[in-house]
Amino acid sequence: MVAHPDIETVWQWLDEVPDPEIPVISLVDLGIVRDVAYSGNVLSVTLSPTYSGCPATRVIEQDVRNALGAHGVEQLVINQQISPPWTTDWMSEKGKTKLREYGIAAPSAKGQPEACPLCSANGVSLVSQFGSTPCKAHWRCDTCHESFDYFKCI
Repeated sequence: MVAHPDIETVWQWLDEVPDPEIPVISLVDLGIVRDVAYSGNVLSVTLSPTYSGCPATRVIEQDVRNALGAHGVEQLVINQQISPPWTTDWMSEKGKTKLREYGIAAPSAKGQPEACPLCSANGVSLVSQFGSTPCKAHWRCDTCHESFDYFKCI
């Protein structure tokens, strides 16, 4: 166990913590880990929820505590930062690729899926602005006729 790991190592550990609602993407790739720093011997991790009232926020905090605790981090403070609000612009390209491979359309500057994440066809239709979680919308492919989630741009 490491008593006082360096910041880069902590970021690597956090990159292994999956989002509880979309387990193929890490909290780092999702862009909600905003900062990691030390104040003396206390490690501070700053998180930004994907939206106000996200039901996974407490689970995410506990997952961070568990992951860092498993690496020997005992003195930890988790801060929530809601300003500036989280944006899909903070997602990594690696994370967006993982979403598509999982069958979720990654956010697009157009505000709608670029293509079906299942068959790559361009024709898609909105089914509902509300998907399996509040941060996703429900879409359907006009070619393969499969439905899929689209991670909303925020």
